[in-house]
Amino acid sequence: MGRTGEGSPLAALRERWVALRESEPRMRIRDAADKLGVSEAELLATGLNGELVRLEPRLDVLLPRLESLGRVMALTRNASAVHEKKGIYRKVELHGARALVLDEDIDLRLFLSRWCFVFALREDLSGTVRRSFQVFDAAGTAVHKIYLQDDANVAAFEGLVRELQHEDQSHVLDVVPVSPPAEPRPDSEIDALGLKAGWRALQDTHEFFALLGKFKVARTQALRLAGTEFAKPVTPDSLGWTLERAAASELPIMVFVGNPGAIQIHTGPVRTVRPMGPWMNVMDPGFNLHVRADHVHTAWVVRKPTRDGDVTSLELFDKAGENIALLFGKRKPGELESPAWRTLMEELVRTLPAVEVAS
Repeated sequence: MGRTGEGSPLAALRERWVALRESEPRMRIRDAADKLGVSEAELLATGLNGELVRLEPRLDVLLPRLESLGRVMALTRNASAVHEKKGIYRKVELHGARALVLDEDIDLRLFLSRWCFVFALREDLSGTVRRSFQVFDAAGTAVHKIYLQDDANVAAFEGLVRELQHEDQSHVLDVVPVSPPAEPRPDSEIDALGLKAGWRALQDTHEFFALLGKFKVARTQALRLAGTEFAKPVTPDSLGWTLERAAASELPIMVFVGNPGAIQIHTGPVRTVRPMGPWMNVMDPGFNLHVRADHVHTAWVVRKPTRDGDVTSLELFDKAGENIALLFGKRKPGELESPAWRTLMEELVRTLPAVEVAS
């Protein structure tokens, strides 16, 4: 696991983080990890952020018992967006390497093969203890975090910590290097006509991922090749425009933010939309969204056929083509899309069309 004594890499990392925290005390741990050239999990494992306990990743035990914690805040993020929802982990379903949480407030799609390191953390915040479970992938990148709220069941949290405590409590983690994303295949190698035919035949939005795999096409590449029949580029500042108009009209929407290990969904209205520097934020009592607006490289209004009629989404991507967030009108399977949401997306296309989308 590596050396941990004086003069060791761990000691050096601790010293560098102490110095960084003294110079920039408001810096978040993920940003500190990036600046120090390590993963967030490695920085957390140093133990300098609070009392840390590594847990066995026995997710068949942990996930169904999260309901016993009571009210928590669930946090899922990627490099450009943070999605926070308050509620209770009800209606947990385990399906092998996948899991669902289907509560009205806590709505998650979990891909458990990515859940490698699981920790319980107790942080002292000005005399108050903040308890959380934090999950990271094999590279040490955060997948999902669960923060107890003031009225949560602390005894249930402590019971889970005792039951799942890992025998290895080393402050050094064996993480794997992050693999760079594969380069998209050249457009000339993609069967664009077959892709469009498959797109027209979609019966469910969940079939879209299989469609991309079948034609071995990257997501933003597929949007370009599909043409305006299915995908229309809009300007990168479309997120703020959409959130502000949804808030003003009290239009219920769905906001998806995810990473390879978790997708988190908000369904309902948004009320307080607040830009702050590079961040576009929703600051509502039960839902917070933080998006680095300057990371949005392309944005698309996308149409997908389903057996319930067309479904329209606003899809945001960074410069590498990684998805930042998806927005839909509020709907459930078997329901038609909200006419008000579709009208809003049509207005967005007319108002903020992108001039050009490079290949």
